[in-house]
Amino acid sequence: MDREIINYSYIHGVAFAKENVPTSFPPHWHDSAEFTLILKKGCEYKIGEEIYRPDPGDILFVWSRELHEIKKAPEEGYILLQFSSGLVESSTDIATAIRFLSKFHHISSKKEPELSKKISDYIYDFMNIYNSSQHFIETRCKIIIYNILLLIGEYIMEEHKELIGNEQFSDVTWNYIRTACSYISEHSSEDITQTDVASVTGISPFYFSKIFKEYTKLTFPAYLANIRVQNAINLLSNEQLSITDCAFMAGFQSTTTFNKIFREATGCTPRDYRKLHSSSSTTSSFSV
Repeated sequence: MDREIINYSYIHGVAFAKENVPTSFPPHWHDSAEFTLILKKGCEYKIGEEIYRPDPGDILFVWSRELHEIKKAPEEGYILLQFSSGLVESSTDIATAIRFLSKFHHISSKKEPELSKKISDYIYDFMNIYNSSQHFIETRCKIIIYNILLLIGEYIMEEHKELIGNEQFSDVTWNYIRTACSYISEHSSEDITQTDVASVTGISPFYFSKIFKEYTKLTFPAYLANIRVQNAINLLSNEQLSITDCAFMAGFQSTTTFNKIFREATGCTPRDYRKLHSSSSTTSSFSV
């Protein structure tokens, strides 16, 4: 199964497509998450092992590193909004809740007309901002993504508690993960270890490792690496800093490790990413 590398060449961390979207796309996965607003009848998707045949007005959700496929879709049959997993991982609330959000893939406009309308409106707002020349476009777009994530999270907590199971968002385990994510975010530029974070949360390294992966869907090293890559991306926009400066300021202990992990996360080297970031050219987000 192919890994797709999302090219965020226009706005860092977000991509949008309405015209020239694929009418089919083979099974693939990517580090990014995506929201799809269905515009026309005849769409068929596969997410994980489930087949979806959504109606116009429905919303589909694909979460980070989730295998999915566009089996068929009419020309310009949907709107696609993709965003970096860093947006999820940089928010303690969402990173902790992703275990539950990632079980949810479809909102029906017939069954949940109010919710689907709110999300559809947000997606159209996103499109208008994305295609505008306003100031702070990146920030405005990311606020909309967080608003959508918030709507989904509240909906699951109120209407789909079976996805959460017997565990409550206010339980002790939830607080462990919130504390851990917050600590990792604040200390990601330091040489921290899983044992350090477990100590801060007050639990054993073994138990921490188990529940951290269960909740965030990532191991501690992978989660920390993703945070550091996002920090490095922000630093790379400052061309007065060398690539080496960006690596060590982001928390990487060697440039070799930095280059390897950065390429795995973004599909290109830090140097190439810097060139792409400073370029005004835009390319399709559908480039494997």
